[in-house]
Amino acid sequence: MRDITAQGQTVEEAIENALRELDTTRDKVEVEIMDEGKKGIFGIGSRLAMVKVIEKEDGIQNAVAYLLDVAEKMGAQITIDMKEEGKDVHLQVTGDNLGLLIGKHGQTLNALQYLTQLIANKGSEQYRNIIVNVGDYRERRFETLSNLAKKMADKAIKTHRPVHLEPMPSFERKIIHAILSENEKIETHSEGRDPYRYVVIKSVK
Repeated sequence: MRDITAQGQTVEEAIENALRELDTTRDKVEVEIMDEGKKGIFGIGSRLAMVKVIEKEDGIQNAVAYLLDVAEKMGAQITIDMKEEGKDVHLQVTGDNLGLLIGKHGQTLNALQYLTQLIANKGSEQYRNIIVNVGDYRERRFETLSNLAKKMADKAIKTHRPVHLEPMPSFERKIIHAILSENEKIETHSEGRDPYRYVVIKSVK
């Protein structure tokens, strides 16, 4: 996090000078006015305005740095591509030994995503939803969840008994609910408390 002290004929000019020096924009800094300056008469007794401009912490960059650090410590050499879509920030991870970052049923990846989300939103005024994908895991997981949802829905219909799925993070439960929302023969809801919250599939009598 950088900061700089700058001067100008006015406070605004001093701020502009600081922004130019830091090569950043007004929304990414905090400004502390140290001296509003003084015009004086015919230049006599005049004093330049002085401000201290401090860069705000970039939560997204902190989250990316965290992921890179954790991956390195786990023995995975990775690169991260970032794409922003409104409030969603997609972090696409590629590299070697990616399985280390995924874990059984994606548990390690989901934990990393949860932690990067906390880091990205720490002290931020605007909430960002962080989605971390390692290789093509999320796409493969979506297909797995889709097949599981349909299979368990058929089971609930045939047995007329509720089917309880394994605990999942909220974004995976949403996938299950969305996939089965058009099936008029069943209904779904979630039970339990995070991180053990799970989807229940029931047949509609």
